Amino acid sequence: MADKDILVKVRGLGNRFGPHVVHDGLDLDIRRGEILGVVGGSGTGKSVLLRSIVGLHHPSSGDIQVFDQNLWALTDRERSRIEQRFGILFQGGALFTSLNLRENIAVPLMEHAGLTRPMAEHLAQMKLALTGLPPEAALKYPAELSGGMVKRAALARALALDPEILLLDEPTAGLDPIGAAAFDRLIKTLRDALGLTVFMVTHDLDTLYSTCDRVAVLSQKKVLVADSLEVVEATNDEWIRDYFHGPRGRAAAHSATGGTQEQ
Repeated sequence: MADKDILVKVRGLGNRFGPHVVHDGLDLDIRRGEILGVVGGSGTGKSVLLRSIVGLHHPSSGDIQVFDQNLWALTDRERSRIEQRFGILFQGGALFTSLNLRENIAVPLMEHAGLTRPMAEHLAQMKLALTGLPPEAALKYPAELSGGMVKRAALARALALDPEILLLDEPTAGLDPIGAAAFDRLIKTLRDALGLTVFMVTHDLDTLYSTCDRVAVLSQKKVLVADSLEVVEATNDEWIRDYFHGPRGRAAAHSATGGTQEQ
């Protein structure tokens, strides 16, 4: 694959918290236009990796190239411009509880794009519609919303500045199976319609099988494998066998193939 098709290149990443080593020599590429799912056991540093990539956590060692630039070699102002090309959906949504949805989405448009409040709120209404929320939801506050609506509102805010890369941290956590499946379909639709590249930390097997082009498995402080699900499933590793070939993994694979696989 040509370098121009790799938007994020992580090489030799190390993350340490005191004596605790989370990542040691981790390598990973994020390719233009793909939906990359990131999985791993508890403590493998999935969210730490996400935060390192977007500049919210300074790694202990290694190099992160984003849009062909070394993120941590940039000035604060230059890094801020790069970071605006990311859209991030945090696990809990991270919406401002004192603002309604339209105001929540308008904030980054006023702060980073310099739009007037009326223009920002007009665009915010469009972003909410893009994620499937009805017009009347714009005036609701986060506490008035269902879990699925919070996820969609947080996604609308992540899309506010028309990012090139969308990063999702456990996007279907807390959703019922119907809501999670609808959110998975929304992510694929938006990727295709907007030309997004998606980096998704998830533990949801249904999401992996229905949505992701590639899957990266974090294990032993590194990326053990990053490839298609077929290749990942065939990797000789105990955690991978337990995760993908246990009862839930078989059920997710069976569902994704329309029930054509043998039981």
